[in-house]
Formats: sequence, C-alpha cells, structure tokens
Amino acid sequence: AIDKYIATKDFMEVDKLKRRIIRLYEDDFRKINRSGKASMFFYNIPAQLNSGASRYMVGSVDKNSRASRISELLQDMLDSMTINIAYHCNDPSVGMALTKDLETYKLFLSDTGLFITLAFMDKKITENILYEKLLSDKLSANLGYVYENVVAQILTSSGNELYYHTMRVDSKKYEIDFLLSRGNKMVPIEVKSSGYKRHKSIDVFSSKYSDRISDKYLVYTKDYQKDKEIKMVPVYALPFLLE
Repeated sequence: AIDKYIATKDFMEVDKLKRRIIRLYEDDFRKINRSGKASMFFYNIPAQLNSGASRYMVGSVDKNSRASRISELLQDMLDSMTINIAYHCNDPSVGMALTKDLETYKLFLSDTGLFITLAFMDKKITENILYEKLLSDKLSANLGYVYENVVAQILTSSGNELYYHTMRVDSKKYEIDFLLSRGNKMVPIEVKSSGYKRHKSIDVFSSKYSDRISDKYLVYTKDYQKDKEIKMVPVYALPFLLE
C-alpha cells in the first residue's frame, strides 16, 4: 500500500489495493472457519467500536454465537495477526491478566489503514478527502473510534497486552480505554478525538484507584500539554513515550 501511494500519490488507488488485501484476509478466514463467522466478526469491528458499547457484542453480529463459545476462533484470528484484542480487567492492578474477563473484550484491526477501508466498505471507494481529513487532524468527532484503533495498534506493536476497564459510579458508567502495567503501578490511557477539556473517566478512575496509578495519559490530536497530573499527548508521540 505504501509503494502504491509513492507511485500514484492517490489514496483512492491505495484503497483499491487495500480492498484486495481485505478479500485475501477473507479467504484466509474461510480456511480458519468455513462457516464464515470469522469474516463476519472481522467485518463488524468498525461498527462495534462506533456503537460505543463497552464490549464486542457477539450476539448482535451472529445470534447463534456467544462470547463464551468463540474463544478458540478468536485465538485463531489473533494468531493470524489480523486483529488485536483488548480484554476487560475486572480489578485493575499490576497483575491485570489475573482478573481479565475472557468473555468481555473489544476487537481492533491490527492495521488502521485497513480499518479505515473496512469502515467504508459500503462505499464503492474510500475518497481522498477522508484520508486528507485524517492526516490533517480534521476527522469528525463521530469517527473518533479510528483513533482508538490507532492507539490499540501502537500499544500492541510496542509489546503491550491490551486491557481496558469500565466502572459505575453514582449510576453513571465510565470507561478507561486502555490500561498498561508499569513497575508496580498502572497507567490509564483515555483516547479523545474531540472535547479533550473534559476527561471525566480518567478523573473518576484516578480518584478510585489513586494509590495504584503512576502516569496518566490522554491521547488526542493536539500538541503536548499537561492538565494537572494528566499528560495530554498527541497520537503520533505515543510510541516515543512507551519506549
């Protein structure tokens, strides 16, 4: 895809190539699972993230499937390096693997470029204007889930397992998009595509687990700054902070 862009400088031509790659993925998924469920779960990743649900709703994609019954299929998809999985951590602490919920998770694509193409597969071709908005940080707020996928890809490529956490306080639900373990402390990460001046989830989490936290990050599209103890980091700088 990179070679195609260098040769053509046209994202639409790149998109055609990415659609061919996705079709190859689908062929591979058929080898993993002849019923087509792997392809179904893969194709619905953008829609599931866009829905704002706190987990991948397996039953809404395939009414005959349950999260508890597809763990082997998910592992095959994970082994194919086409997806990344973030598991819910029931009791956020350094040993997050000890309390991860194997039936509550979010799915991401391992390649955000393919994620964008997959999100707009209903269009004949993904137009240049969308890519230009993405590159200029002018993507509309309702496409913020793209940045979640970007962060998931960055964290995974940096050798991190993906975890997240949801909590209820005063009948309201809050979510920390990603949790990392560093030393004997945790690092909560909240991803924002807009409205970054309010970060209620990370504030509530920090109040509840203050003794377990080291750094706190809000990943967004603006320049680096600090809001009290929260480090507000542009998406592109996240890999350098994880070194």
